[in-house]
Amino acid sequence: MSAIAGVHGDIGMTRLREHGSRMLQAWADQPADHVLAWEDRLTFMAAQSHWITPESVGVPNPFYDGERRLTIVADAIIDNREELFDKVGVHRGDRSTISDQELILLAYDKWGIETAARLIGDFAFVLWDERNDRLYGARDFSGGRMLYYNWDGLQFRFCSMMEPLMKLPGVTRSLNEQWLAQYLAISTVVDVVNTEQTVYEDIRQIPPAHYFVLKDGKLSLSRYCVLDSPGKLKLKSDGEYVEAFRDVFQEAVDARVRTRHGVGAQLSGGLDSGAVAGFAARRLRKENRTLQTFSYVPVSDFVDYTSKWYMPNERPYIEKTVAHIGGIQSHCLDFEGLDPYSDMDDMLNVMEMPYKFYSNSFWLKGIFKEASDRGIGVLLNGGRGNLSISWGDAIPYYAKLLKRMRWITLSEELRLRSYAIGSGRKYLLGAVSREAFPFLGRTKGAVNPFHTMIHPDFARRTGVYQQLRKHGIGDSGWLEGGDVYAHKKNHFRELFHWNASNTLAAKLSQRYKLWKRDPTNDLRVIRYCLSLPEDQYVKQGMSRALVRRATIGVLPDSIRLNETVRGVQGADWLHRILPNWQSFYGELQQLSRDERMLELVDGNVIRGVLAALKEGVRSEDAYGRDVNAAMYLIILYRFLQKTA
Repeated sequence: MSAIAGVHGDIGMTRLREHGSRMLQAWADQPADHVLAWEDRLTFMAAQSHWITPESVGVPNPFYDGERRLTIVADAIIDNREELFDKVGVHRGDRSTISDQELILLAYDKWGIETAARLIGDFAFVLWDERNDRLYGARDFSGGRMLYYNWDGLQFRFCSMMEPLMKLPGVTRSLNEQWLAQYLAISTVVDVVNTEQTVYEDIRQIPPAHYFVLKDGKLSLSRYCVLDSPGKLKLKSDGEYVEAFRDVFQEAVDARVRTRHGVGAQLSGGLDSGAVAGFAARRLRKENRTLQTFSYVPVSDFVDYTSKWYMPNERPYIEKTVAHIGGIQSHCLDFEGLDPYSDMDDMLNVMEMPYKFYSNSFWLKGIFKEASDRGIGVLLNGGRGNLSISWGDAIPYYAKLLKRMRWITLSEELRLRSYAIGSGRKYLLGAVSREAFPFLGRTKGAVNPFHTMIHPDFARRTGVYQQLRKHGIGDSGWLEGGDVYAHKKNHFRELFHWNASNTLAAKLSQRYKLWKRDPTNDLRVIRYCLSLPEDQYVKQGMSRALVRRATIGVLPDSIRLNETVRGVQGADWLHRILPNWQSFYGELQQLSRDERMLELVDGNVIRGVLAALKEGVRSEDAYGRDVNAAMYLIILYRFLQKTA
């Protein structure tokens, strides 16, 4: 893992070195296994490296290949190493000594600018091709690593973080109105739909799934990966689908436990993280290594206000999973004393931009720190599982069966589903009918669960809603129309869905010197899952049927077959803020008088939120639209104060 930076341009070696050194100085107080710079007449590259994998130890980064006249600086872990070694012709006896940055360089020597499309893993890299007078770089398909840049037509300056770029002449903190408008107009935790823009006008980023080429003074960006559904896979039996999934998923997990340090995993009481932990522990046992799991639980004085269908404290399920898998050192952490309000300034420092995932921010950061303190190099999770390995909501699938008039299959599925969840078939059929024919259950005057916060004048000036509609987002601030299958297709076609959460993980990785790795986000796993017939995801009354069948023997049946209770992490976020409520409300009043805020945010919304929260809040208001709007507002206000 490396923080990388560089400057390219015909501006003289003195200025190249000066500008590159300014960025390096921004990391001067950060510990590293190695700090190295490389330069020639046109290019300066540098990296602050932490040797996560065995192959990375002692290997220069940047790496210069004099024979090929290629230089690369990389923040990368490549997961399909053996496949690439075979194709570029590396002898088996030499493979264990070749680092990931060297492997990317060898791949480029064979495939040129098509290299990024051949790589599986998490990566951001920049490569100087002296032979062709070309600068080339790329970012992995879902944005697992960061690559920011500034291009003024003469110099191309790049970095893993934005702050070092701010040290360079000509790079200002002028805010990007388009970014801010999208941030305010989108009502969910997604920040913006334009993944090239950042909150700063002078800084852009290479979008996920893109490579860039800089040649002859022209910069071009190209998308190399689009996750459309391939042709449907046809195997002989249900069992073959499950076995094939186990093989590809184990391959993804095995690639992600490659580290010279300890291996950790975020573990909840659910299927995705349980599957990751189970498959990882199985691999680590073969190497006499122990998996450490890190789980978030609410503070002890939290009183559960959720319905019987939800479980804020997943400790009982976590303990069952740990006991069943075996060979795990478990850590359940409540992070007493931490809350998303008190932690706000530090999270803004980490993110370098406003953010929306405040209900989980403090404990996600806490897990990274705890794992780092315990010597973890790789922290596994199952973040993308809902759209890959555990896709499959029963009701939408049954709605498909109903509309296609597959009565016999639907009747049998409803019978089995009724048994699995303890609900009557009449109730289920009603839910299926409403899903299939939503106009039958349409009600008038439904309340938008989110405030529309952007100032109308700001929205008009920036044309934000016209931009959002191009990506399927309506005036409500989120995806409109279509069913869950259409939304799934949108998720894999569009890049913005995964950008914010991976940005958080990448920046926490840089701070705590460990790497978050997600086997459910492996390209091989996703492509396999997209190729499956839909009946592999809902079968015999089971939702999420693929992962439930694939974890027979891996997870206890009480977890694997649980269809009635769902974990909900972060439910105590507002409870944690209550001791600081007076300060919280006072800051909300303060921002209501701030001129910059009132240019961006609808003042009527701010006044409405103030009125609604005047008498205070309770823990159970955590999912209310007013208190959540208040958090969005304060985070944005704090950021504006930092950039004033």
